[in-house]
Amino acid sequence: MSKKEKVIVHNGMEIKKSTGDKIFDVVNAIILIALCFVTLYPMWYVLCASFTENSYLVANQGILFWPHGFTTGSYKMAFEHPLILSGYKNILIVLGVSLPLNIFMTLFCGYFLACKGMMFKKPIMFMIMFTMFFGGGMIPAYLNIRDLGLYNSLWALILPGMISVYNCIICRTAIEGVPESLKESAYLDGANDLVIVFKIILPLIMPTIAVLLLYYGVGHWNAWFNASIYLQDNELLPIQNIMRSILIANSNILNAAAAENDQTNQFAESIKYATIILTTVPVLCIYPFLQKYFVKGVMVGAVKG
Repeated sequence: MSKKEKVIVHNGMEIKKSTGDKIFDVVNAIILIALCFVTLYPMWYVLCASFTENSYLVANQGILFWPHGFTTGSYKMAFEHPLILSGYKNILIVLGVSLPLNIFMTLFCGYFLACKGMMFKKPIMFMIMFTMFFGGGMIPAYLNIRDLGLYNSLWALILPGMISVYNCIICRTAIEGVPESLKESAYLDGANDLVIVFKIILPLIMPTIAVLLLYYGVGHWNAWFNASIYLQDNELLPIQNIMRSILIANSNILNAAAAENDQTNQFAESIKYATIILTTVPVLCIYPFLQKYFVKGVMVGAVKG
């Protein structure tokens, strides 16, 4: 120990590290550092590019480690762009309406699937699972949305995705982990199913509910395909569709909205990266608050099938 020998403490015993162990630790550290760099550098590049002058980005397409000609003009242009502001408003409306509906519907479906002795449970379970593997396709879905009067409305982004079979299975597995004696005791005390769901089941499966909120929230935030089919007015498009339009060269939506703004060309390249940052940061800010529930909630589905 006086010669600073590296040791491994195991069950109260000190074991000297061999040369092979030291080499393994060094190689392992190098590989992990390289993986971290490969994973984090694209995000760092986008962040630096969003603060870099447009002329430098056009002239230099290589590696970027820090902003050149620091400027916040791209963010100013992004916040002044009417479609970006409306895109944020639309996606917040979709999230505010969809997430409560998603959780309630998933909770009710999971509770039904977890109940024992329910009539016609197997046929209903088969029909629910069937929709997980087979769908009518894009054209029938479009015709349904049109005939229901949901076309060119934000409800077209909310109602069709109100429930996910995969998330229902996760919720069912979590509810099955709740002791049956709790439900039986509640029944004896005169509680009905709604009381059991909201006062017994829901508090006990909050880690799973947090995971489902993350799944549904990220799904709605990243969704763009349905909006491109069901929404006609640019003012109704969510933020991901606006970002997609900005990232695509010669976008008609961006050009139509910024035709009268001469400053757009000055930040034509950097505004793309600024938009990526603006659409990514909200999810990155929310995730740390749900991370502590994530592993616990997902592990429920790994223990029971």
